[in-house]
Amino acid sequence: MIQFDHLHKSYGEGPEAHEVLHDISLDIAKGEVFGILGSSGAGKSTLVRCINLLERPTKGRVVIDGEDVTDATGARLAALRASIGMIFQNFSLFQQRTVLRNVTFPLELNHVSKAERTARAERLLDMVGLSGYGDRYPSQLSGGQQQRVAIARALANKPSIMLCDEATSALDSTTTVQILDLLRRINREMDVTLVVITHSLSVARSICDRVAMIDGGRIVESGRTEELFANPQSDILKALIASADAQNTRRADTGISEVR
Repeated sequence: MIQFDHLHKSYGEGPEAHEVLHDISLDIAKGEVFGILGSSGAGKSTLVRCINLLERPTKGRVVIDGEDVTDATGARLAALRASIGMIFQNFSLFQQRTVLRNVTFPLELNHVSKAERTARAERLLDMVGLSGYGDRYPSQLSGGQQQRVAIARALANKPSIMLCDEATSALDSTTTVQILDLLRRINREMDVTLVVITHSLSVARSICDRVAMIDGGRIVESGRTEELFANPQSDILKALIASADAQNTRRADTGISEVR
C-alpha cells in the first residue's frame, strides 16, 4: 500500500547539503501496523512525513496504492492529505476550540455541512470513549483524553492511513496502554493502516506487526517485530535491547515495573 522507492531527503544544496534520509526502500502493507523505530535524530519523523508530503523527498518516490504521489500538488495533494490522518506527541489541539470543534475542524476545511460534521464528530468521540465531552476545552482534559480527541480528529475524514508520531511519549504507562489498545482497535475495526513512529521498544513490541530500524537516516534492518527483537542484527538495535533489559532488571530489583 505504501512504498518508499530509493528515497533520499536532504536539506540545503551543493556542498552544504545535509542528507537526513539515504536510499530508503520500504514497503508497508495495507491494514498492518508498521513501526519506524529509532533514537532521536535518526530520521524517523522525516521519513514518515514524506508519506503525506509534509516533507518532500529530494530523490526517489513515494507510492500509495500503486500511484506515485511524490510530485502531487493542488487538489491532488489536498486529497492525499485528507486520506492520511496524523497524531502527535503534544496532541496539537486548538486550545480556543471545544473538543467537538477540534474534531470537526478537518471537516470544516472540506466544506462538510454542519449537521454532518457534528454527527460524525459525536460518533467519533463516542468511539474513543469521550461521549459527552464535546463542550469541554482541551485545558479541561487529561493528557490521555487530549490524545483521544486528537485521534478522533485524525479519523474525521475517514482516512485509510494514520501516522502516529511518538503518540504516547507524553503519557504515563497506564494511559499509554489504553491509547495503544485504542489504536489497535481502530486498525482492526476500521481497516486503517497505522505507521507508528517510536523510540520505545515496548511500544513497538506491543502494537507493531512489523518494524523498521532507522539509524543515521538509513534503514539498518526490518522484519516481523518479535523475530527482529529475538534476533537483532544491527548494532543499534542490539544496544537498545541491551539497555532496555538492563533497565528492566533494575526496575525488577527495586520492585518497579516497566514504564514504556
